[in-house]
Formats: sequence, structure tokens, C-alpha cells
Amino acid sequence: MSAVLWNIHLANYHAALETAAVVLAVLILLSSLDDLFIDVWYWTRHLWRRLTVLKRSSYRPLSVDALMERPQQPIAIMVPAWAEYDVIAQMVANMIDVLDYQEYVIFVGTYPNDTQTIAEVERMRRRYRRLQRVEVPHPGPTNKADCLNWLVLSIFEYEKRNDIEFAGVVLHDSEDVLHPWELRFYNYLLPRKDMIQLPVTSLDREWYELVAGTYMDEFAEWHAKDLVVRESLSGTVPSAGVGTCFSRRALLALSEETNNQPFNTDSLTEDYDIGARLGRMGMHSIFARFPVEFRVRRPSSWFGWGGARERTVKMALCVREYFPDNFRAAYRQKARWVLGIGMQSWETLGWGGSLANRYLLLRDRKGIITSFVSILAYILFAQLLLFWLLKVTGVWTIEFPTVFQAGSWPMRIALFTTAALGMRVLQRMYFVNRLYGWEHALMSVPRMIVGNVINCAATARAWRLFAGYLLLGRQLVWDKTMHDFPSNSQLVQTRRRLGELLGVWQAVEPARLQQALDEQQHGRQQPLGRILVSQGWLDDETLAEAISFQEELPRASIDVDYLKQGYFPLSVDACVQWRVLPLPSASADVLRLAVASALPEATLQVLAQHAKVEQVEQFIARESEINAGLRLICGADYRINAVPLLGDLLVEMKLISREHFQAALDEYRPHRDGRIGDYLVRRGVASEQAIATAVEEQQRRADGARLHPDVFLA
Repeated sequence: MSAVLWNIHLANYHAALETAAVVLAVLILLSSLDDLFIDVWYWTRHLWRRLTVLKRSSYRPLSVDALMERPQQPIAIMVPAWAEYDVIAQMVANMIDVLDYQEYVIFVGTYPNDTQTIAEVERMRRRYRRLQRVEVPHPGPTNKADCLNWLVLSIFEYEKRNDIEFAGVVLHDSEDVLHPWELRFYNYLLPRKDMIQLPVTSLDREWYELVAGTYMDEFAEWHAKDLVVRESLSGTVPSAGVGTCFSRRALLALSEETNNQPFNTDSLTEDYDIGARLGRMGMHSIFARFPVEFRVRRPSSWFGWGGARERTVKMALCVREYFPDNFRAAYRQKARWVLGIGMQSWETLGWGGSLANRYLLLRDRKGIITSFVSILAYILFAQLLLFWLLKVTGVWTIEFPTVFQAGSWPMRIALFTTAALGMRVLQRMYFVNRLYGWEHALMSVPRMIVGNVINCAATARAWRLFAGYLLLGRQLVWDKTMHDFPSNSQLVQTRRRLGELLGVWQAVEPARLQQALDEQQHGRQQPLGRILVSQGWLDDETLAEAISFQEELPRASIDVDYLKQGYFPLSVDACVQWRVLPLPSASADVLRLAVASALPEATLQVLAQHAKVEQVEQFIARESEINAGLRLICGADYRINAVPLLGDLLVEMKLISREHFQAALDEYRPHRDGRIGDYLVRRGVASEQAIATAVEEQQRRADGARLHPDVFLA
């Protein structure tokens, strides 16, 4: 009897599950019809354009030549930064190194209580003349819109101070990787377009990074299909928050409408909000797709079999970045999106606009419900599968007639939703394969489940935060997402010469740089950096930053107390001969050296043998720091100044040749040979008159400082 009762209870529960399944199937049907409409619109439009528009004799696709020929207009780039100290320097350096454009200025917004980010931005500002730091006048975090508003205000003030007008203002985040032609593309479309949105894609991830992979899949489909349909349906495009260019006209109109608050500080998705507001103002927005080639480094293929690969991929000009790779960071970030797009926009934007616009608003907001439906469907399916197993194994024997009879309306709905799911899977695989290859296309299927779980958790968090805002008055602040920026090994980069690098950084006036290059080429016999510094055209801090960046070596921190002790692996003679300063090391087998420029491998081997160590590590220091340190270990005071060493001055003034000086220096030992000037005279490398002239110039440059000639070592 107990077994019969147990089977009856199971049968009742199974019937309840089927009833719930019918309700969920109806909800999924409604969402599937919405998705089906987007699919039909996209593919119909795609085929129509291929058969008609693209075949017209008058059709002329935009060419790279057209981008290059258009005169460059001034463009501003704004980057809001809260707690971005770990990526902001890399992002700015990569941006300036990559962009094939000259007329632009970068504005980075920081908060006064974010000292680490400020320090990194200031370090970059000293390196790059085109970088401006804007400080928000109150502590953070507030929200991204607040930071952007202060950036826009500073951009307008910069225009007044410098008597220029930016044609457009580009919005980027501190994890973005840009394409070289991005600004040229904006420049071509400005000022005809008021908001230009580029596609956003995820950088390649490993096949097993399931959470990060969901961003690859979703953005591959959204920004190739959904945004295209949205633009063609309503004529408006929501900003993605990155890769968005606003015309000057658009920002002025937004500022005038909102008392200099163009971005809505009441919204956590100010990008979505501003796109809708520009549409209502009649501004012309465009989702711009221009095919270009990317040189990308693919992670290991064949699910880990084989190493990383480099290949050229043709896809739309886009902004690439790393998205969160762990569950907590992903659902918190998406909770902000759900909160802003699905809930706050309902409160601030309502349901106005055309029929198409209202439909798109409904599509954007349905996720606050359907995110839970998909997870409930997974739970329901797992239980029905368990009942099927119990039935086939004979454990469960009593079953009520199913509602999913052949030909019944619940069965038809179930078949339709199953077919719709199959279409979703196939289209997701198609768009992922176009960008990332077939391996990721296959992995996009299980990642759909992972993505639905993340979306459900995000929606639950969004509902909790929104309820706290409505019922308890809790402020909605910038929910920080920690960002990753690809390392140099993950980016395909071209190594620049020092002169090219300084030119890209705009560290030296082009005419001065060319003059220094000409002098170097025509027998100046000095490194380019020393020529620029000696002429006052470049400061040695910027030179050290450039050499550090070029050689991919860290900057040195000179330990004066360590030098004063005099107990280090290298002799003073060796330090003077090779112009290096020893740095403290945690290992007796490693020699750490501060150098003004990278030493060749042969010299490193000699130094390793001299110090009896296995490894030598180099750190870049300013030339003036090296000079001061050499004076210190030779018995003088540690004073950093711009006065060159005697040997460098002799070469700079062309009183001796660098080749002869270097040959003499190889055999010079201070304790044995005495003052460098006397030694050079004895060797016949320099005359007494040449030494006297150089010493006089040395004293003149010291600007009255009492410096004894004996301590100016080569």
C-alpha cells in the first residue's frame, strides 16, 4: 500500500510539473516570437541588400583611401577612471602607440580619493603631451555619468583655452583595445553624424574560460545582428558605453537641455539613456560597420591541443576588450546593465516614441522576467528527465494522462519552442564562428546555459538593488568591475625606434626631433636621446620612460643608502666603466643594475662573471640619476642635476670622438688613473685645452654650483 501511495504522490507531482511546464512554455513562446521577428528582419534585410543595394552600379563602399585623404579634425577622447590603477597606464600607452591619427587629446577623469589611479595617470601625463587629467571635485565613487559630465565640462574649457573646437568626443573605458583607424573613421563621418557607435567584441579567451566566453558569444551576435536590426527599425542606436563618438553639436544640445549635465547621473547605464535622448532630439545616430583586418593572437586550439596562433581576421572595425572571467564579477556587471536598461530606463524614459521604439523598449525590458523563466525551465526539465528515468527503470509505475498529447496545443507550443531553441543555437554558433572559429562556435552551446545562469543571478541582484532604492532610498553608485588589459605578449605590436616612439608620444617638437636625427646621422656620434636632452628639447625623465617602454624594462628606484654603504657585487671601477649602478637584490645569484639604456647581452655576461652571479636584471634610470650615483660611489655628494659628465661633454662639444673616448674608457680605472681629464690627456685622446674648455662649460651649466672637476666621471 505504501508503494502505491508513493506512486500516486509522484503522479500528482508529475502532473503539477507538466502544468508548470505549459505555463513556462507559453512564456518562452512569447519571448521566442520576439526573437523570431528580429531574426526574420535581419536575414530578410541582409538578403535584400545583397541582391539589390550592393549590386547597384552606383554603390561605392567606403575605402581606406577615403579615410586617409580626409583632413584630420580635432577629436577628444574621454576615459572615466575609478580604481583603474592596474590598467589605465597600459591602456593609454597602447592607445597612443596604436592610433594612426595626430589631432586628438585624451582626457582621463579621476577622483581625489583615488591616489593610485592619479599616480598612474600623472605618470602617463609626464610621458604623453596629449594627455590631460581631469579631477572630479568630490570623492568617489559616484557613478560613471558624474565623472563623464566633469570630463565634458573640462573638454569645453580646454577648447576655450586653446581656441579650438573638437569635431567629436569619443567615449572609452580603461580596458579598451583600439584599432589604428578608429579616429580616422570617426573623422570621416563627423560632423554629419551626431552619434557613431562601433561594434564591441571580446578579445579571445581560452576554450575552457566559460564565464568570459559568454561575453564573446553574446557580443558576437548582438553587435552583428541585434543592433543592426535596432538601427533599421527605429533609426536610433543605444550607446555601448565604449567606442561611441558624439558630435560637438550633440554634446552642446544635451548640455543646454540639462544644465551642463549631458549624462544622466540618475542612471547606472548612462550610455543607453543618452542614446534614447539623442533619438528623441532628432539627432542622427548610426551603428557603423567598416570591414578592416585585425592581426590577432588566438589562444591554444583544438581544446588545448597546440599552442597559440597568430592570424589575420577580417571583421568590422570595433573596440575589443577583456570582460570578467569569474562568475561574481560577471553577474555584478550584468546586474548594473539590467538595473539601468530594464528598470531605471522604465522610470526615466517611460514608453514613449514610435511603435518600433516601444517594441524595442519592451524587448530590452523583458529580461527582468525571462531571465528567471529560463532557469525555472532548466529545473523543470531536470525533474521531468528524472521522472522519465524512474519510469523506464520501473521504479515509478502510476502516471496520469499527459497534457502533452500528440496534436494538442501544449504539444505544438513545446515543438515550436524546441525549434526556436534550435534556431537560437545555430545562429549563435554562426556568429561566433565568424569571429572566433569553429572551436568557440561549438563551446557557445554549453556557454548558453552558463550565460543564462549569470543573467538570472544578475537580474536577482538588480531587483534587490532597485527595491532598496525605491523602498529604502538607498543610493545607486558605481558598482566597480575590475578590468584586465592584455599584456604585450597578447597584443600583436610593432617595435618602434626611439625617434619614432618620441614622435608618436609628441614628446619633442617634430622640427627639433628631425634636427636631432640629422645631427646624429651626420657625425654627432651621440645617442639620439642624449642629443635631445643636451639641447634642452627633451627632459631626461621622458627619455627614461621612452627607453623603458621601448626595451620593455622596468624603471629603477635608486637606493642612495645602499650605494653609500659600498657593499655591492660590482667594483666601483666596473660601475664607472659600464655606467651602471647596483641595486639591492633579494638573491645572491641575481645582480640588479640601474642603467640609462639597455646593455647588450655580451656586456651582461661580462658583468655576471665579474660579480660571480648567474643572472643580471636591468632597470632603466634617468641619466642624471646614473651620473649622481657614480659621483656618490666615488666619494662625492649625491646630487641630481642636468650637468653632463666630462666625457659626455667632450663628445657633445666634438672635442673628441666617441669611438676614441669609448676605447680609452674601457681601460680606465679611477683608483689607478686618477682624474678622467688627466687620463685622457695622457692617452692622447684629448688636449689640455679641450679638457679646460669642457670643464668651463661644465661649470657654466652647473649655474654657479660649486662642483669640483675631479668628480665628473665618464
